[in-house]
Amino acid sequence: MQLIINAHIITETHTIPNGWLTVGDGKILYFGDGAPPPTPSSVIINAHGKILTAGFLDIHVHGGNGHEIMDATPQAITELSQFYARHGVTGFLATTWTADDEPIYRALAQVAQTTVDGAYLWGAHVEGPYVNPNKAGAQNPHLIRRANMTEFARWQATGVVRLMTIAPEFPENLAMIDHCTAHHIVTSAGHTDATLADMRRAIEHGLSNTTHTFNAMRPLHHREAGTVGAALLFPELRCEVICDGVHVQPDVVKLLYQAKGADGVILITDAVRGAGLPYGTEYSQDGRRVTVRESAYLDDGTLAGSTLTMDVAVQNFVRFTGKSLDEVWRCTSYNAARALKIDDQTGSIAVGKRADLVLLDESLNVTMTMVGGKVVYILPS
Repeated sequence: MQLIINAHIITETHTIPNGWLTVGDGKILYFGDGAPPPTPSSVIINAHGKILTAGFLDIHVHGGNGHEIMDATPQAITELSQFYARHGVTGFLATTWTADDEPIYRALAQVAQTTVDGAYLWGAHVEGPYVNPNKAGAQNPHLIRRANMTEFARWQATGVVRLMTIAPEFPENLAMIDHCTAHHIVTSAGHTDATLADMRRAIEHGLSNTTHTFNAMRPLHHREAGTVGAALLFPELRCEVICDGVHVQPDVVKLLYQAKGADGVILITDAVRGAGLPYGTEYSQDGRRVTVRESAYLDDGTLAGSTLTMDVAVQNFVRFTGKSLDEVWRCTSYNAARALKIDDQTGSIAVGKRADLVLLDESLNVTMTMVGGKVVYILPS
């Protein structure tokens, strides 16, 4: 048993300005206002007025701290799990990128075999290769291809694919969306030149998300609303956004929030190997040089993922939108959990859910991360 006291608790339904919460068997048992009831044999954690909220859930993250999922090693995945936990993440999807069949399979197979001890590994997000080469971004355009059911069946057999980024404008890819929908795999429009009509059709086939909204997709135009217009218009779509102020200008982040509301935005990092590494670090990605600055860049200036961490994304989002964490916390965890249909297990503070929690100071810096009732990170004093 663990008892957290003197916390500003953001629960699924309301905020408790000065509350307590008990954890047992890895789950949230009870919570309430004021002084806690007598709880024998408990480890007491005094929050000293800090914010206790659901741990962050990053469903689009490739790497960080010198590692990436495509390294396909247990060390990389384990160390990434620990790195993310230090930034308030209690759950993540290991995200691949466009590559040949075998490297993607190796990465997914390693995800299936690896047990982590930091942020919980909920499965994998396959970003590409079934995207549009005209919107490749930092994805390797020479390896982009149309959906292939035989190839995908091998990846799916690993049992970890939870989410796929796909360009829905191609017939083969629309058939893949049907397949994924039938097998409870979430599909998200990204690296796409889809028109509004293409997006409407894809939603009818089960598409439910947009990947790093505004980036690598057909923009909004007053005569063709495009992928961005569909993201803003259709309530069926939940929209990822990279909230680093580089990928999407702060006022545009605010516009997205005003259009979609607190239930329609999913904060992600899209972080790559360079996240957490010093400014000026260089490394190779698919034979192309990437340089770490305020983000990650190819030599031609193309953004190659981000160097964002989720705690900073949350801090930025609160600042860009002008809202409090009490108002926007769903964008940090609950909306992602709902998208993956794991909101009965995680993503909010509610009795019976996993004790996936983060404690934040008044500046929204992470001071403690708890995953499944286990404290996996405490800010050094």
